[in-house]
Amino acid sequence: MADNRNVKQDLVNRDIKLRQVIIVGDDGDRQGPMNKFEAIQMAENLGLDLLQVGVQDNVAIAKVLDYGKFKYEQKKKQQELKKNQSKVENKEIRLTVGIGEHDLETKAKKAREFLTAGDRVKVSLKFKGREIAFQEFGLNTLNRFFSKVEDISKIEKEAKLNTRFLDMYIVPKKS
Repeated sequence: MADNRNVKQDLVNRDIKLRQVIIVGDDGDRQGPMNKFEAIQMAENLGLDLLQVGVQDNVAIAKVLDYGKFKYEQKKKQQELKKNQSKVENKEIRLTVGIGEHDLETKAKKAREFLTAGDRVKVSLKFKGREIAFQEFGLNTLNRFFSKVEDISKIEKEAKLNTRFLDMYIVPKKS
């Protein structure tokens, strides 16, 4: 079931709380102030609804429109905006301090695929046992890795020690 607590509720017809209403037309002309019930009756005679769009000096500002059509158009606009949004996913590449050159190239190739797809890549280097005492070797490995993908990426967050992991975030360069 959807959570409707954060959804802004439109005030339509009898839901309008204020007694006085000013009706604004599509061309900007104003009618009123008039009694809320007169305005609702006028809208119903036209087969339309009264929608509150604002408040000014304790008087409701309202439009006469087809509320069903209005909601439909709002939903379509939201869907269009959502469709044009780009989703950035977080991907992770895991390395070790003593990783071989060929394995590093393979991981860099995979990171390159993620970056060209527009994803953000978290490069994690895991320290095993006493390797944690030699963090400069870990930084050296991360630098070697980044040098293989630096032509298409940039560092978003520098390498930082997080328990037994040295984490660095890279993102694609804007072209």
